[in-house]
Amino acid sequence: MSPELLLPLCTFAAVSSITPGPNNTMILASGLNYGFVRSLPHLFGITCGFTFMIFATGMGLHVVFEQFPMLQTILKYGGAIYLLWLAWKLAHAAPMTGEQASLSKPMGFFGAAAFQWINPKAWVMALSALTTYLPQGFTVLDAATLAGIFGVIGVFCVGAWAMFGVAMRRVLQDPRSVRIFNIVMALLLVATLYPMLA
Repeated sequence: MSPELLLPLCTFAAVSSITPGPNNTMILASGLNYGFVRSLPHLFGITCGFTFMIFATGMGLHVVFEQFPMLQTILKYGGAIYLLWLAWKLAHAAPMTGEQASLSKPMGFFGAAAFQWINPKAWVMALSALTTYLPQGFTVLDAATLAGIFGVIGVFCVGAWAMFGVAMRRVLQDPRSVRIFNIVMALLLVATLYPMLA
């Protein structure tokens, strides 16, 4: 990868990672409901899962989708159904007391990592980055560098959404406010499906 591409790649990684999407909506809600420390497995699951997805796709997984386009369709609609289920759970989640929050579990590392494979925004980001920033005849090191840049930048961008959720805890003190927040986040999660299904 040429040094001239590094700055544009970093900019693309930052902008695409910080903008709203399913991951950021869910980590924001996790930060609000569980706090930053308990949301860390979710945060690292997102970044590690996405980093691996970019690398695996760069190493040839996209060929599988070209040969079996039905697999991409299955993932697309399976991901949409899963997102709708997550949104329903979030919208119907009752505000938690301190005791309930300590007993309840946020999304874990492996669930968040696996979610990347059915996340429509993650696929758009990965394929855009691979086709735009990797040179023809790229090496394994090029793909690893691209994936690593997304991983490092993603930790900070997605982490900012978790911190924003934590900051919202100070504002949303009463159960009614938390309930409204969860419903708004669920609606935003559903809205992230529009570009994929339109």
